[in-house]
Amino acid sequence: MVTASQMRTGMAVRYEGQTYKVLAADYHPGQGKMGGVNHARLQNLATGSLWEHSFRADLKLEELSVEKQPMDFLYADAGDCNFMNPDTFEQVSIPAAVVGPQARFLLPEMRVTIEFVEGQPVSVLFPDILEVRVADTAPPSHQQQESVRKPARLDNGAEIMVPQFIKVGDVIRLDVANLKYIDRAKGATKG
Repeated sequence: MVTASQMRTGMAVRYEGQTYKVLAADYHPGQGKMGGVNHARLQNLATGSLWEHSFRADLKLEELSVEKQPMDFLYADAGDCNFMNPDTFEQVSIPAAVVGPQARFLLPEMRVTIEFVEGQPVSVLFPDILEVRVADTAPPSHQQQESVRKPARLDNGAEIMVPQFIKVGDVIRLDVANLKYIDRAKGATKG
């Protein structure tokens, strides 16, 4: 058991018979006779729905263990992404909706970490930064304004905004969580 004031991002908890993953938790201590409150953003692991709720600090919740396993991506079919444990060769199929919009960045044999709660896969943890190739964009422009961006389509079909100097074939570093351009990769144009 854990009190609501101890809830942290990444935990899994059971509340009123439902299993949740804590996406964000922000504790506010109370003053005087007022008890503290933890504002939490939770994802229901059965339905995938999001729920924001304020819990009294002294409320008891059942904490569930989150097991992390490195797995290799195999292939995607019919809305599912299939992974294999490189040690046991056990395969797991996870709905693309659970993987999220980052599913399109999965490449065969790419190693990612999968989180399991009570034996069920609940999320896929991607590296923070990936190197991807620009497949299509407007010709480069060397304007002085750094803040001006243009659309670019990546090899996997994803569209992001990039600086004006980026050209087709450039390899860029991408913030996977936010799908945002970071910078040009070292050795930026691979043939």
